[in-house]
Amino acid sequence: MVDLAGALSPPNAALERTLAKIHSLGLDSHLLDLETQGFTVVRGALSQEQVARARTAILARVERMTGRRLDLDTASAADFSGMQYIPYLLFDDDVFTELMMAPSTLALVTYLLGESCQLSSMGCHFRGPGGAPLLLHCDNTNGAPAPFSPSAFVANVNFALTPYSRETGALIMAPGSHRHCRQPSGGENFSVDGMSLGEAMARAPSGALDGTPWQDPPNTVPMLLEPGDAVVFHGNTWHGGLRREVPGLRINLSAFFCRQFVQTQERRGDTRTEAEIARRGNDRRFATLLGAKQPYGWQDEGPDYALFDTMPRGLFD
Repeated sequence: MVDLAGALSPPNAALERTLAKIHSLGLDSHLLDLETQGFTVVRGALSQEQVARARTAILARVERMTGRRLDLDTASAADFSGMQYIPYLLFDDDVFTELMMAPSTLALVTYLLGESCQLSSMGCHFRGPGGAPLLLHCDNTNGAPAPFSPSAFVANVNFALTPYSRETGALIMAPGSHRHCRQPSGGENFSVDGMSLGEAMARAPSGALDGTPWQDPPNTVPMLLEPGDAVVFHGNTWHGGLRREVPGLRINLSAFFCRQFVQTQERRGDTRTEAEIARRGNDRRFATLLGAKQPYGWQDEGPDYALFDTMPRGLFD
């Protein structure tokens, strides 16, 4: 006789492993933040050596892209204006796979998404002076209709690689917004002279908004961070970015994760992925983050049925 009750009950072992890891790292209080606020700040998640290596690698990518040298402290809007997303950094430097595996942040992501989660994308929201703020939004943008599941399907780690303040273009968060299970409306977002960001940008010529005093979205707080700090947040949590008001550059690293059944933003499975997994000695967790347990996406070879035995059975695995 089949034990239906046992088959339908989610396993507790994965939850116990996850909580034990969080406890061993001294992160217990962060779970309360994640549950009540939808985000938590991890101070000193990275070493200063890791910060410097990641920052240097990102600057090198942007300088290749723009064809000009950029100074962290003095860059003007003429050098780099506003924000641009710099994608697919994982294979640019060894430091990025290190940061994907950073113990404190990965433990909290595991609490949100389970042991079978994957890296969806890794990029930088590179910001110079001027431009417009980044609209308040949540990352549950994978086509899921509202209301969203209260259980996280995606989660983000925002590593600060330069100081975050209001003037330098900090990340902002809306505490408790993950409970809304929807995207914010226009009236809950940035505004200027009673207009939404979209309306203001549509009416103004290019560059005319650089000096405009924006009103922050209601019930949001700026993340005041030092290089090496990180914000870990639930995929439903509303967040955005302030405009940089002073010379210089704000550099972050966004490590975006998803549950196994969610389509990753970046494509996996090329020869670099296989080489990285092999170089890591086929570390099981590292391989899982890069999609090694994903049973879908087959071609002529058909499905690998052994992978179906490793699929998650509950919230934690």
